[in-house]
Parts: sequence; structure tokens; C-alpha cells
Amino acid sequence: MQNNKLGILAAGGPAPGINSVIAAATIRGRLAGIDVLGIRDGFRWIMRGNVDHVTDLTIDNVTPIHFRGGSFIGIDRANPVRDNRLEETVESLLRLGIDKLICIGGDGTAYTAARVRETSAGRVRVVHVPKTIDNDLMLPDDIPTFGFQTARHVGVRIVQDLHMDAVTTSRWYFIVTMGRQAGHLALGIGKAASATLTLIPEEFPEQVPLQEVVDVLAGAIVKRMSQGRMDGTAVLAEGLSDRIKREDLEAELQDAERDIHGKPRLAEINLGQILKSKVQKRLRELPAKLKVTIQWRNVGYELRCTDPIPFDMEYTRDLGYSATKYLLAGGDGAMITIQRGQFVPMPFEDILDPVTHRTRVRNVDIDTESYKIARRYMTRLRKDDFEHAATIESFAETCGLSSDEFISQFKYIVDHEAPPLRYSYPPSVR
Repeated sequence: MQNNKLGILAAGGPAPGINSVIAAATIRGRLAGIDVLGIRDGFRWIMRGNVDHVTDLTIDNVTPIHFRGGSFIGIDRANPVRDNRLEETVESLLRLGIDKLICIGGDGTAYTAARVRETSAGRVRVVHVPKTIDNDLMLPDDIPTFGFQTARHVGVRIVQDLHMDAVTTSRWYFIVTMGRQAGHLALGIGKAASATLTLIPEEFPEQVPLQEVVDVLAGAIVKRMSQGRMDGTAVLAEGLSDRIKREDLEAELQDAERDIHGKPRLAEINLGQILKSKVQKRLRELPAKLKVTIQWRNVGYELRCTDPIPFDMEYTRDLGYSATKYLLAGGDGAMITIQRGQFVPMPFEDILDPVTHRTRVRNVDIDTESYKIARRYMTRLRKDDFEHAATIESFAETCGLSSDEFISQFKYIVDHEAPPLRYSYPPSVR
């Protein structure tokens, strides 16, 4: 079989805009006169030598899909690197006549794409299109991964609706968003939706006791109550679970599924439920025996397959077109990006960690003005609260504590607060 086909697959978790990449890449390939195959369910079948699960992609059958969520060719988390099936994967591609491959995915898929290319030894040219609602791939700081803006947009509407319910019913919501390794989605939603506070893993410099996260939330509730408000919304990145000391979570997960090392799997951690229970207990144990209604919600699956907003529709069309055009021109071994309106291929070598050889992760930079402004609008205990005796007295009275007792119990949670935002103004505007 002559190898002159373009293959497209999507791996990892869904994100809005996958179909637009597929459509744009297919149309560009078909107009160039080559066949395009959609490889169904990511690497699941081809890594096992099964080449039956493919879809012939044509201009007619992809034209209607670019504005819809989900994936026209399915998606799967099967990983030929983890299962040591790279050779079978490459052989399957060659049996299908594929010599050009577009992988759509996140950090794990980017690494897999690089390894497939390496294993093929020049027989299959491979590019990666960065997709994740977590926004944690190592792109330039002002370039989002596709799907992130749509997920944030839809997430904001959900948080706004929960905020209105919180105000109406005098309760709190703890809203856990996706973002296992980085807090971009939680912060983006929380800041835009004016959540009472947002907690992301990056604000904690190291492993912290569960009690510290509990006290941050309890302190925010106390501060809010001292201002006459019984309601609030806290947006929490699921990656907080990785920053909490594992021994503290062990006690909460006695019956959870364990990994090969006997540790509870993080996927088993229901962060919202755990924090709801712990925060309510903390507040009840204060002398004032504070009672607060807290509901928890996980927000993530509602965001992954929703229809993309116009930003992601346009962005992904550019990515899909550029991916195919680059391959047709002989390009290979790169992540496809659009920077300042221009196509820029990023070689796989530049996105891999030189030590671990895994895809580098982009975390939230908490030293930026954007993050510090977000913190300034949150209602949570701050260092400057503890510089005003009247403020602390108000908080302490709400808890039924003396000012000294309140400082003793809560001041530690602001120890690693970032320095305040300070501008240097020119003399003409001072």
C-alpha cells in the first residue's frame, strides 16, 4: 500500500473545538488531493494492531461539525507509551497507508506523539495540536490551549447561577473545577465570575496540612459573616489535592481504591465533600458554634463537550489548517501554535522537560499583576487584616474568640501571601 494519507486522532480528555480542528485539517488535506482518515478512539485500537476502527473523512462529512462540541472520531486515554505498544502503533499507521499524523491532545498526548514519531524513524511524520481545558501546556504565556476559553466561558455562567442561589438562600458553594496540575481554569472562572475566593495549588509553595486549606476557607467565611453576609462561592482547583499532605487525606479515604504503592488514588478524592465536612466542623467547634450551610459541586464534565465559543472556533480552524499545511510541506515533530496571528511550529524537543523528558507543564504565575489583582478582589483573610486591631476584633467577636485567640488560630494562613501589587507611576499621574 502506498503511504500517502493523513491520519487524525484525538486522545486524552475532550475539549471544545476538537471537531473544528478535524474539519479544518481534513478540508485542507482533501483540497491538496490526499486521503484523510479519522482514527477512532485515540490510540485504543491501533496500539493493539487493530486497524478496523477508522472513518474516511471527507469535505462533505466534516463541513457541519466545526461548531459542535465533542469529537466526531471519538477520544480515549489509551497510551501506547505506558503500555509499551509504540511499535504496534507505528505498524498500524503504516498498514493504513498513513505517513502523516495529527495528534490532538494535552500534555500526555504531546509526549506520546513525540515517541510515536521517534519510533517511526522517519516513516511517519507527526505533529501535535495542543488541546486541554486546563490550559497547562507549555505555550507562550499569552497563548491559551484550545478549549480553555470556552470552558471558562461556560464555567463562569455556572458559577454565576450558583452565586445567585447562594445569595438567595444564604448558603455557600464550594465549586471544584478541573485542573489536576495547574489552576488556570479555576482562577479564570473565579476571577471572571467574581467568586468570593479562588484557591489554586500554585499559591501553596509546598505540601500543606489539610487543616491549612480548611482554615483558609473557614477564615473567609468568618470574614464574610463579620460583614453581614452568610453567602459565598469558593472556586477550588482539583489540583489542590496534590498539595495537601497525603497522610492527611489517608484518614478521609480508608475505603478508597489504592495504587500499586498502597496510596489512595487522587481520582478517588472528593475534594468538595471533604472540605465541606471539615470546614463545617471547624466552624462548629469555635466558641460561637457557627452554623453555615455549604453545598459542593464538581464542574468539569459540563465543560468538556460543550459547543465552542467563537474564539475557539476561529482558533481551532487556524490550528487545523496549519497542522495539515505544515505536514504537506514536509514538516515534522512539532506542536502547532498560533502566536501573534502567525503560525509557529514548536519542536517537540522544546516542549519536553530536559530531565524527565516529559511534556513540561505551564503553571499559574502567582507573581503576575493579573493574579495579584485577582487576590485583591477576593474576600479572604489577608496580612493587612491583622494590622488593624478593630478588624481583628470584629472577626474574633464573630467566632466568640478574643483577638489574641483569633490571631493565634488564623494568622499563620497568611504567612506565604504574595507581596502586594505596587505600581511605579510617572510623575505626571501621581
